[in-house]
Amino acid sequence: MIRGFVIAGTLLLGAGAVMAQQDVAVKQDNLMREQAKSLYVVMLKTVKGDTPYDQAAIDAAIAQLEKSVPTIPDVFATNPKQDVVNATYGSSQKIWQNKADFDSKVPPVIKAIADVKGKIKDVASLKVAYDSINAKCTDCHETYRLKLK
Repeated sequence: MIRGFVIAGTLLLGAGAVMAQQDVAVKQDNLMREQAKSLYVVMLKTVKGDTPYDQAAIDAAIAQLEKSVPTIPDVFATNPKQDVVNATYGSSQKIWQNKADFDSKVPPVIKAIADVKGKIKDVASLKVAYDSINAKCTDCHETYRLKLK
């Protein structure tokens, strides 16, 4: 009887570990989705003319990026060793194989955001800002993001 309890307890602990890893993966995915919304849904769609220019929305997108981008190294401190179920993108294991390089990609994004903050006044200046920030994001995505679907 005790042996059965240990096995059941081990299964429960194992299930808890899987859930904890999935929680980490979801947190990482949510951070990237939040940033993608600001950069691609708000800024890029405005640059492309799909969305009318809205200064308040642009300012909010920049503020969101300014707040969330510095958290990337901490949010990606733990390797969940799995991807979010049905996710389009995932994290390459290269992140944890070369964490210092991954972390070094964040300050250039922070600087790009700081360099454009307060300077976006119209679609033309937004395009310059978008191109600058996106180039720094892409620098990391080329190595550390995986297309799953």
